[in-house]
Amino acid sequence: MIAYFDCFSGISGDMTLAAFIDLGVPVDWLIEHIKNIPLNDFDLSVSSVSKNGISAKQIEVKIAKFGTSRNYSQILSLLSESSLLADVKEMSISVFEVIAEAEAMIHACPKALVHFHELGGVDSIVDIVGTALCINYLGITKLYSSKIPMSSGFVNCQHGTIPVPPPAVLSILKDVAVYGVDIKKEIVTPTGAAIVKALCQSFGNFPDMLVDKTGYGAGKYDLGHIPNLLRIITGRDNSQKYYEKDVVVQIETCIDDMNPEIFGFLMDRLFDEGVLDVYWSPVYMKKNRPGTKLYVICNYYNKDTVINRILSETTTTGVRYHELQRKKLARRQAEMETSYGMISVKCITNPDGTSRFVPEYEVCKKIALEKKIPIKNVYDNISKEIS
Repeated sequence: MIAYFDCFSGISGDMTLAAFIDLGVPVDWLIEHIKNIPLNDFDLSVSSVSKNGISAKQIEVKIAKFGTSRNYSQILSLLSESSLLADVKEMSISVFEVIAEAEAMIHACPKALVHFHELGGVDSIVDIVGTALCINYLGITKLYSSKIPMSSGFVNCQHGTIPVPPPAVLSILKDVAVYGVDIKKEIVTPTGAAIVKALCQSFGNFPDMLVDKTGYGAGKYDLGHIPNLLRIITGRDNSQKYYEKDVVVQIETCIDDMNPEIFGFLMDRLFDEGVLDVYWSPVYMKKNRPGTKLYVICNYYNKDTVINRILSETTTTGVRYHELQRKKLARRQAEMETSYGMISVKCITNPDGTSRFVPEYEVCKKIALEKKIPIKNVYDNISKEIS
């Protein structure tokens, strides 16, 4: 089961929880499992509302008058020592981790001491742990999200009046696709932003899926021209069963004034930075000068590190980059017994579901040097033995 967060009017923790309840998660079951943390100073009320003619669920977390204020370290201990399932703990902690890192940077304090009074303390625990419980209950294994809308204006908080989007939201959504909307209210909260940042695999259009159910969670504002709703769509993955899909970044630049010996050094440094591939091709540049076009494929999270490496190690003064959709065969490392002993090989799943095993270059190189035999002989022998 996969799920897609359609955040056309933003996202908050209570909207997320309400949308999952609308998808069929029982409220009594949810309250019972949240209280296993233990967390007893709250109650959860659910109502049915209509936004621009669309029926939705709306929740309210009712907190005891003297609710407990906790810092990140205390919340971490509370969750770690609870009787929650391991994957529910892991999801919950990952969301709190994202919020704590953002708040610690903004307020210049240690992450362990970040207080969650600003996010409601108990309220944020209910929203985040409740979301993780819902994902587990519905059997969702992959989550995706639309791009996130960014509104404007100002909002009052404990520290005074701050701009919208709040600093914590902007910090949380670093490297996430966003776009501006003409709304003068806070439509994306730190909790909502952290849920999608920590749990979603990508941000963009609908994934390939067979739609099963749709749940709507209502926000508290009336936005007028658009319904203030979070829509979560669940369904089955409709992409090819044995393919994996992800998004990578291609970075490129053209160089015509650098010692060519540096290219080899640059390639080594880029692979040290964790890039996926590096290659170059000959080009003719302005004034018909021969040059080299550098291509680097990397993950989005280390894009800035890779760009800095290129600008530091080469004579280029700028790079271009763009996202690429990628589809690849599933693969894993395996150990196999051969005439050279137990070695590591690559196991690749073919489109029809069958598997094939491929020798690893570094393994074959090591054997060839130790045995003083040609590397092609090592490849041939291992390929015959593992086929």
